[in-house]
Amino acid sequence: MNENKVINFMGRRKIAAAFSIALVLLSIGSLLVKGLAFGLDFTGGTLIELHYPQSADLGKVRDELREMGYGSAVVANFGSDEDVVIRIQSDGEKIGDSVATQLIQAYGGDEPAELKRIEYVGSQIGEEFANDGALGMLFALAVVMAYVALRFQFKFSVGAVVALAHDVLIVLGMFSLFQLDFDLTVLASVLAVIGYSLNDTIVVSDRIRENFRKIRKAEPIEVVNISLTQTLDRTLITSGTTMLVLMALFIFGGELIHNFALALLIGIGIGTYSSIYVAANIMLAMNISKEDLIVIEKEGEDQESMMP
Repeated sequence: MNENKVINFMGRRKIAAAFSIALVLLSIGSLLVKGLAFGLDFTGGTLIELHYPQSADLGKVRDELREMGYGSAVVANFGSDEDVVIRIQSDGEKIGDSVATQLIQAYGGDEPAELKRIEYVGSQIGEEFANDGALGMLFALAVVMAYVALRFQFKFSVGAVVALAHDVLIVLGMFSLFQLDFDLTVLASVLAVIGYSLNDTIVVSDRIRENFRKIRKAEPIEVVNISLTQTLDRTLITSGTTMLVLMALFIFGGELIHNFALALLIGIGIGTYSSIYVAANIMLAMNISKEDLIVIEKEGEDQESMMP
C-alpha cells in the first residue's frame, strides 16, 4: 500500500481519548443525577388502544386526557391514523376503563369510537423488566469478551468490550440527559447497538491481526493506521446506509418507534467512531504487537504435515 494513502487515525488518538472520556463522564454523571426516564414497561401503568371511525385528532385526545389529570400520558397512532394507543403511568388497574369510557363519550362523530384493548403492567413486573434488561446487557458484554478473546487475543477482547461499554453508556447517557422515554423498545435498540458495534469492531480487529502477521517491519501504530484505512470504506458505507434507513424510521415511523430509531442512530454513529478510535486505542495502550499474534506450532506438527 502507498504510504501517502494511509490516514493517520492514531495520530489523533489522544484527542479522541479525551473526547470519549468526556462523553462517558457526562453520561455517567447524568445517569447518577437524573437517572433514566423509564417508560410504562418499567414503571407500571395502563395501556389503552382505541379505534376511531376517522383519522384521530391526537391533539384533541391529549387535551381531553389533560383535563382528566393525565397530562403526562403518551398518545400515538398505532398502525393507522384511526388507531390510537394511550400509555398512562398509574397504579390502579381500573383507571383504564374510566379513561376509555370518557374518551369514547368525548368523541362526537356519527359512529362511536371502539375500545380494542386495555392492558395493565404492574410496577413489580416493570421492576423485573429493568433488572432482566440490565442483566441481559452485562451478559452480552461478558459473552462478547469471551468470544473475542478466543477468536483473536485477550488485548483485542479488552478493546472490543471497552468500545461496547463506551457505546452503551453514551446511548443511555443521552437518554438520561434529555430525559427521553426509556422503554423495552429502546432497551432492544441498545442490545442491537451492541451487536452492530461488535460486528464493526471484529472486522477492524480481523484486518489488524492479518496485517500484524503480513507487515513484519512496521510499528504497531502504522499497522493499525493501515488496517483502519483499508476498512474505512466498508465502515462508512455500512454505517451510512443503515443510518439512512434509521433516519426514515425516525422521521416517518411514528411516535411509537421514534425513540427506538433515535437510540439506534446515536448508537450506530458512536459505534462507528468507537470501532475506529476506542478499540484500536485500547489495543495500542496495552502495547499490542506482532508477538501477541504469533501462532505457536505444536512440537512435531511439521513432521506430521510432511508425512504422506
